[in-house]
Amino acid sequence: MNHFDDSLLQSDKIFIGGEWRPGKSHAFASIYPADQSINAEIRAASAQDANEAVEAADLAWRKADWSGLKPHQRAAVLHKIANLIESRQEALAQLQRRDNGKPINETRGLVASAANTFRYFASCVETLEESLTPARGDYMTMSVHEPLGVVAAITPWNSPIASDAQKLAPALAAGNAVVLKPAEITPLASLALARICEEAGVPKGVLSVLPGKGSVVGDLLVRHPLVKKVSFTGGTEVGRGIARLAAEKLMPISLELGGKSPTIVFEDADLDHAVNGVLYGIFSSSGESCIAGARLFVARSIYDEFVTRLTHAAQRLRVGDPSHDDTQMGPLISAQHRETVERYVALGLEEGGRLLCGGERPTGEGREAGFYYLPTILAGLTNEARICQEEIFGPVLVILPFDDDASLLKQANNSVFGLAAGIWTRDYKRAWRIGRALETGTVWINTYKQFSISTPFGGWKDSGMGREKGYLGIREYMQQKSFYWGLNDSPLAWAN
Repeated sequence: MNHFDDSLLQSDKIFIGGEWRPGKSHAFASIYPADQSINAEIRAASAQDANEAVEAADLAWRKADWSGLKPHQRAAVLHKIANLIESRQEALAQLQRRDNGKPINETRGLVASAANTFRYFASCVETLEESLTPARGDYMTMSVHEPLGVVAAITPWNSPIASDAQKLAPALAAGNAVVLKPAEITPLASLALARICEEAGVPKGVLSVLPGKGSVVGDLLVRHPLVKKVSFTGGTEVGRGIARLAAEKLMPISLELGGKSPTIVFEDADLDHAVNGVLYGIFSSSGESCIAGARLFVARSIYDEFVTRLTHAAQRLRVGDPSHDDTQMGPLISAQHRETVERYVALGLEEGGRLLCGGERPTGEGREAGFYYLPTILAGLTNEARICQEEIFGPVLVILPFDDDASLLKQANNSVFGLAAGIWTRDYKRAWRIGRALETGTVWINTYKQFSISTPFGGWKDSGMGREKGYLGIREYMQQKSFYWGLNDSPLAWAN
């Protein structure tokens, strides 16, 4: 099934200040990575469009027909959004499949995740409590939280609808207005989500969706004085630039950045589970995932056996048409990105690596027309190699042996990144000890790449700052205010 339902799109229009109209910048095309056919042509947002969107968002927020609603009233709208996403799940899944080439079963899961995210934060805002704090004088003290105002949400191309929901749902639930800037090359699911939010009752101006260049639209949003927070998911260097600009404004930010996550297989691991988990951790999403388990550390006593089993299993992965239900790996996002992945593999070989499988483009079954690349495994390198230290964002795994826990931790933590890690062992005490010693924001034990909207997510070190998800994730989009209620019967004595 290579056609898709475009009824959720508004021709070439984007969503600016609650109005559907073409952007004032250049025209661009959404390209299907599997065969390079054109999905849709859209006019990108300009800096002027972004400025108008921010001003409309600020006006809508101050008007308070959204921020002034009771929490349960905002929750009702978020529940409607979730229901509408679910009622159009297949159309949205096919739309995202066309937009970035993910296999259809994966995009179905992402759409379901987006619906659950809106429903979860609807429940959070309806049940979130303020606190009456212990008084230390003749007064009553209270802590409350209020919306920030205009929030800029900047999302990546690898999982648009799920990433959009993880920012929009808590920001809207908290009472903010949001200007969403999706990646220019994958705008379709984000624009469809804007249609759904509009239909669900999000007031005019409270949401804008601005596909466009990050150097134009993203830069204006970060610098704009009316933008009170930026939530960004993307590359580490861009995140650093946002952090520098935010520091000038003393503006809070959330940054979910890159990763080079270690996966560890101990000698007592269930090898069947570990093989499948390692493959899923690095090769699902074609490796285009910030949490991809790109560095594999295997206990030396089982190294040869495990590498053999893993390599054979990787060679059997089904790489092909994303519209097929049994496809495990689709194409990469673009020709340029595939060339970047190929350069990293070549670098790994120059550094002394040994190619165990992959390392080339697949042929046959029409795959030459798309941006496909085979699952690739290298061995024979040290953790200091560039291919072990730099994020590739593709289906490339490097395997390294280890001898003991001390040397393992030294290598695993020897990275500027700290986003995620995986541990495979039957020894729960060892798993706990190693997990606590790993310098990373998420640790999976005997599983990998599983998520719950109720559990906070974020990175350490160069992998970011701030947290998404979780019951208190909504607080990331609010500011705290304290109240003191005087209960003294006599005037304050100082002025007597």
